[in-house]
Amino acid sequence: MNLTISGHHLEVTPSLREYVLTKLDRVTRHFDQVVDINVLLTVEKQKEKERRQKAEVTLHVKGRDIFVEQSSEDLYAAIDQLMDKLDRQVCRHKDRLQDHHHASAKRLETPAP
Repeated sequence: MNLTISGHHLEVTPSLREYVLTKLDRVTRHFDQVVDINVLLTVEKQKEKERRQKAEVTLHVKGRDIFVEQSSEDLYAAIDQLMDKLDRQVCRHKDRLQDHHHASAKRLETPAP
């Protein structure tokens, strides 16, 4: 699994990097077929203070790319909300991959007496 954590108008500190890694651990625990993860942390120059800190994740899994973004006034809160969204999408993707079809009773071959 390749992991890239980068910052735009922001220096990614070791504590911020560790926080993202611990949050990503929950996602990778649910779904282990992750190929590539790109995390972008941004501080935007907006007048709206509550939407300045922004976190984005692009998760490349086998067969699909999952993109999630979240904005908040606190970067750690944005990361928390982002990981909640990402976790829901990964679980939904995993459910779609699993085969939920079962053979009906009519189609099962019964042994001839």
